[in-house]
Amino acid sequence: MNRTGMNADERKSVSALSSIFALRMMGLFLILPVFSTYAHGLEGALAHPELVGIALGAYGLTQALFQIPFGMMSDKFGRKPVIAAGLVIFAIGSVIAAVSTSIEGVLIGRIIQGSGAVAAAVIALTADLTREEHRTKAMASIGITIGLSFAVSMAIAPLLNAWMGVPGIFALTAVLSLLSILVLYFVVPDPKTSGHHSDSEVTPGMFGKVLKDYSLLRLDFGVLVLHMSLTALFVVLPLVLASPDHALLAQEDQWMLYLPVMLLAFVLMVPFIIVAEAKRKMKQVFLVAIALLMAASALLASMHDSLWWVASSLLLFFVGFNTLEASLPSMVSKYAPAGAKGTAIGVFNTSQFFGAFLGGVLGGFLYQPETENFAVVFWVVFALLGCWLLVALFMSVPPYVSTLTLRLQAANEEDAVRLTQSLLAIDGVVEALVVAEEGAAYCKFDKKRISEESLIEKAELLS
Repeated sequence: MNRTGMNADERKSVSALSSIFALRMMGLFLILPVFSTYAHGLEGALAHPELVGIALGAYGLTQALFQIPFGMMSDKFGRKPVIAAGLVIFAIGSVIAAVSTSIEGVLIGRIIQGSGAVAAAVIALTADLTREEHRTKAMASIGITIGLSFAVSMAIAPLLNAWMGVPGIFALTAVLSLLSILVLYFVVPDPKTSGHHSDSEVTPGMFGKVLKDYSLLRLDFGVLVLHMSLTALFVVLPLVLASPDHALLAQEDQWMLYLPVMLLAFVLMVPFIIVAEAKRKMKQVFLVAIALLMAASALLASMHDSLWWVASSLLLFFVGFNTLEASLPSMVSKYAPAGAKGTAIGVFNTSQFFGAFLGGVLGGFLYQPETENFAVVFWVVFALLGCWLLVALFMSVPPYVSTLTLRLQAANEEDAVRLTQSLLAIDGVVEALVVAEEGAAYCKFDKKRISEESLIEKAELLS
């Protein structure tokens, strides 16, 4: 087994697929800080203001519905054709949103955008193109890229809006989506073999285990509330900044708020992650991050007529948000049974997208343009986060384990059971599952008791 780092083909594949993921997600993130002020001027928005919030979050509903089926279809029809089809669907939705002059038309465009749910298929292709021992690093690279694309999108969206308007941003996302297809076919290599990977893809037989695990369900609820809060907040935040009553910041200048806030929030997040992982204080950091979101919501409800207080609130919010975005997937991996991580992440991502949809619906129905009742939305978000904090208080301390996928061939099911028992006998291995059909072993181990290199060496002796 090769214990060196990723080879050139793996690095190329991961970089290209990360860029596709990033461009795809930027098409959704770029809209957040600029959509509400634009959408309230569309035909039909005056009569049905709730459609503004629904349109903002609508992509989340179809993402939630289609991301797991798209992943399963990629097993049957091939990764690249399914990803390309999803990118084309996303581009079509973007064009519809760009040319629509009514809120109903933009809503339809957003629904179609979300229907191009390629996330699971991209992850499956990444798994095909990387060796088992490097797969966790590959998925982490994609996660970092998504986080960076979110920060960049928040900072540049006001500038793009000043230059080309929201219709132009929708058109740009359509172009980026189509360019991603070129990257997919001309940069990303074709996998030599394509099969199911339980560490990266949904395994239908694992749904029962995942949906009965209370720790995982708490995390699913948490990510739903997190993205519900984010979307609800951005239904009204652009309107707060542009409100004629206090005119805090012109829309074309709002990058001067978002850029330093996002940069500083990213820097301040790092110590939280280090303490959570290295000092094994994950639950404590988790609770503090939720408390930061609650403090930010309360400040926004009380002090949204001051730019400095809005900036301070956003800084608190995004320190908490970024910390949770980085730690939640890691916690899912720690709680998920060996061999069920792909299924657990699939359910988790579905909850995330559905939360974005619910946040748009919530913000859309709560906000009343005639009274500009911004505080109501912020206080409801505060209450939702309070419910999450109560749920999180009773969660068990996450097991401090790392996950590793090993290439391990089993001749049959009986041999797979034997190899599983042999892995479990290694000191430091907490859980293990050998899947004969995949030629892989899924291990959870304690790094303080055994290193990854040592585990790989011991596993080699079992082959």
